[in-house]
Amino acid sequence: MTKQSFLITGASDGIGAVYADRLARRGHDLILVARRADKLCALADQLRSDTGVSVDVIAADLANPDDLARVETRLRDDDAITGLINNAGIAGETSFVEADPAQLTALINLNILAVTRLAAAIAPRLAVNGSGAIINIGSVTALIPDGFTATYPASKAYVLAFSEALQAELGAKGVRVQAVLPGATRTPIWTEEQLASLPAEIVMDVKHMVDAALAGFDKGETVTIPALPDMADYDAYIEARSALRPNLSLARPAPRYL
Repeated sequence: MTKQSFLITGASDGIGAVYADRLARRGHDLILVARRADKLCALADQLRSDTGVSVDVIAADLANPDDLARVETRLRDDDAITGLINNAGIAGETSFVEADPAQLTALINLNILAVTRLAAAIAPRLAVNGSGAIINIGSVTALIPDGFTATYPASKAYVLAFSEALQAELGAKGVRVQAVLPGATRTPIWTEEQLASLPAEIVMDVKHMVDAALAGFDKGETVTIPALPDMADYDAYIEARSALRPNLSLARPAPRYL
């Protein structure tokens, strides 16, 4: 990558903080967004000291409409920003029949609404410039909705479909869009008890995950699955999905329904 400026959400720790470190070490300037101003400022100071890049911070809760609007304005108006990493998100979901409606609303607002609104704020400018990148952090649960809870995988399935559609629209205009689908990753989103309950062989170190995601970006991937040994398996899934397309919308019902 040539020198760019990335806005990273959920940047105070975990995946977002590692993205900030890796991009700073590539020489890119950063705008870091998260709720905790103290943690953001400490990370920003460290990155400036280690790499010499410019690092700005925005303390914002993207589930709050006013805070979300502030970040949208920065993305729309700051011509220096050439990339967005939509990383902020939450899980912590119970079974659907026990779910707190307020928690479901918060999850949808952060995992879907904020991702969409922030991408919409920067995409027109990137398209006009004919360059830039939008990286959306999803989850492998988008591909295995029956193996988790109900709303979180659905929110990440949205992120995947949204990213594919954005790449189809924006790719021709010179804008890169990537969806990253991590599996279980050692970040603060998990408690130590939750991590201890998982088989060690399925939990990836967050640094390895982000390094793989960036390698996928460098390779030009639209979808990057850091743990998947052979992307031909995913390509076969896409081919099978594409084979359905000619018969998904027809003038008459299929014979089995007649």
